[in-house]
Amino acid sequence: MKFAPSRRQRVDPERDALAQIRAVYYELAQRPAERNCTRSTGCCQFHITGRTPQLTRGEALLAARAVRATGRKALPDRADGACPLLRDDGKCLIYRDRPFGCRTHFCAAAGGPLARGTVLDLIRRLEEIDLRLGGSGPRALPAAVADELARMR
Repeated sequence: MKFAPSRRQRVDPERDALAQIRAVYYELAQRPAERNCTRSTGCCQFHITGRTPQLTRGEALLAARAVRATGRKALPDRADGACPLLRDDGKCLIYRDRPFGCRTHFCAAAGGPLARGTVLDLIRRLEEIDLRLGGSGPRALPAAVADELARMR
């Protein structure tokens, strides 16, 4: 006789992936990095820096859920070319759940970006999670988060 798995035995792949992504973010925060972010938001000005954070599917899903938790169903429009998650007061809309790229890229005034080699193990873990979720590799933040928000509708 077969029994249906109990609620505790069932594993929600998305919930598990989000927990693993948060674990990566936590581990990153525990690593010493000589950076002094002044929150000038210079790195959030994609049109000026020419750099847009690239998110795996899991990171985009985490960011989209954080956006939804603010009561929004879509990314805010930013006609100025800045990150759509940058609020008018200069703070990140989803700071607690901000993507890996936002956690590792610092402007020159803050000490510059972290060297890729120092976080490569964490990047690989994010890529593995991406594959498990059926992702296709990193994508630009605005499109990646917008797509995940659209899937939630």
